[in-house]
Amino acid sequence: MKLYSYWRSTAAYRVRIALNLKGIDYETVPVHLVKDGGQQHTAEYQAINPQGLVPALELDDGTVLTQSMAILEYLQETVPEPTILAQELDTRARERAFAQAIVADIHPLNNLRVLNYLKQEAGWNADQVQRWYHHWLHAGFAPLEQQLARRDTAFAFSDGPGIADICLVAQTYNAHRFGLDMNPYPTILELEKRCLKIPAFDKARPENQPDAAG
Repeated sequence: MKLYSYWRSTAAYRVRIALNLKGIDYETVPVHLVKDGGQQHTAEYQAINPQGLVPALELDDGTVLTQSMAILEYLQETVPEPTILAQELDTRARERAFAQAIVADIHPLNNLRVLNYLKQEAGWNADQVQRWYHHWLHAGFAPLEQQLARRDTAFAFSDGPGIADICLVAQTYNAHRFGLDMNPYPTILELEKRCLKIPAFDKARPENQPDAAG
């Protein structure tokens, strides 16, 4: 498999974690989202993913999958063990909802395309963009913190890491990167610390990627 990835991409980070947890070997193909105007905009990459986004996962037969959550579901369905979804159906629904609160409600408002638009088209300065970023992170993390504080499992929804943990860890990386005050979220920090002790998570860290700081 080939994973078209950018080391700082939150969505690509999710897929790297899942691939590692499943024990699936893959080749990383870097797609630099900033250099040369963004390699995701080249005709070569858009022939792979017309959306011009990462990640894209190319299977051994040449099939290309896009959108991180669809890729995670594919990996779960094709390699069921170790599972990244809770066993009970109602818990799975709540776990998926938690993950979607991150990938649909937090991440889209703070991804590169939106931040670039605010700077380049709306004329916002760096302080204004950071306030925007922090506002939506706080709005998203506050209810997630409440949910996690009530849990009775080692990880977000079970005693092993799942899609909720995968999405949370990837998002907390960006929160740290952009200087968010994480003191209001001790449970999130506790869970992040627990996950990053797992080799599959540690190997997937942005700073551990072949294109890190490139």
